[in-house]
Formats: sequence, C-alpha cells, structure tokens
Amino acid sequence: MTYLSPGTPENVALAQHVNGRLRAEARIMAARAFLFRAIGLGLFAALAGAGAGAAFYGYATMNDVASASDKLASALTTALNDVTLKTKGEVTLTDNTLKLEGGAPQPAGRPDVAAITTNAGKSEAPASAAVRTSFTVFKTVPYLDGSIVTGWNFKGSESKPEKQYCYVTRPQSFGDGTTSNQTTVAIDGQVLPQPARSEINFSVIARNCVWFDPAKL
Repeated sequence: MTYLSPGTPENVALAQHVNGRLRAEARIMAARAFLFRAIGLGLFAALAGAGAGAAFYGYATMNDVASASDKLASALTTALNDVTLKTKGEVTLTDNTLKLEGGAPQPAGRPDVAAITTNAGKSEAPASAAVRTSFTVFKTVPYLDGSIVTGWNFKGSESKPEKQYCYVTRPQSFGDGTTSNQTTVAIDGQVLPQPARSEINFSVIARNCVWFDPAKL
C-alpha cells in the first residue's frame, strides 16, 4: 500500500478528479431538478388551461340554454296571442234545440232588444229557471287582406253593451289550407299593450275600431 503525502502530484490529480466528479453530479442533480420543475409547471399550466376551458364551455352552454328558453317562451307567447278559436255547438232547452253556427247578423242601427226578448218567456223551460238573453253585434271595417272587427256584447235588455272588444283578423296559410289569424288590440276603448315582436301596430288599428256611440245610432 502506498501513502501519498499532501501536495504530491498524485494527490493533486486525485483531488481534481474528485472535484470534477462532484461538479458533474451536481450538474446532473440540477438538471433533474429543473426537469421536475418544468414537468410540474407544464402540468399546472395544462390543468389550469383545461379548467379554464371547462369553465368557458359551461358558461357558453348555460347561455345557449337560456337563449333557447327565451326563444321558446317568445314563440309560445306569440302563438297564444295570435291563436284563432272556432266553436260550434248546441244549446238545449227541454225539447227545443237552438243551433248556433256562424256569426250573428249585423243590424244597421241599435238592436231591437224588445223584439229579441219577446219570445224569451214562451219557452217550455220550468218557471223557476232564469232565462237570460245575450247577444253580440259585430262592426267590420276592411283592412288590407283582412278586416278590423268590433264586437258589442249586450246583456239582457240593456240599451248599451256590457263589454266591447276590437280585433284584427287576416288570412293565414296553414299546411294545405287557409285559416284566419286573429289578434285583439283593444277592450272597452282601451288599447292593449303593444307586444315587443308584433308586426301589428295596435295604436293604428285601434283608430279604426267602431265603438258604441248612442249619438250615431
């Protein structure tokens, strides 16, 4: 065994080799640490990006659902507002049958309430049954391809209508046929609120409504 004293060329060479080895290992450890830090930073960035993307996707999906709900609600509101109901039926008093079909005739002036109610007491209904007579008079004004209709609802023997309403009706194609599209614009002389997406100007239509006026009868 050979023992080298300090300062000998062999000790100097050994020390240099040891120092070089230590520096190399230090660089390797530093490179590994940098690699781990880079991997961690990359994973953090990837997870953050995925989270942000999921958040934006959820926000966009919620907005799209809300927009679809608004569109559906608006479509249903417009459909219910413009819907036209046609009825046909029968009113039976004991053995007598009154068939109601089509619209009521339009008198030239104020209706003769007395003439209409004359035969009310001649029915075969029991004496205890209260028979009430009511009718509607319609006034029509041409409008584009349709008409503006004002209805006067008379109740009993009153000389003026209990209620009035005005609506515009226009033909509308539906499937293979044609029906009428009816929109009420005013009630008892008061114009209804204008819908946001309606193509009809309620104020203009209401000017052509024929409201009940005893002075003009």
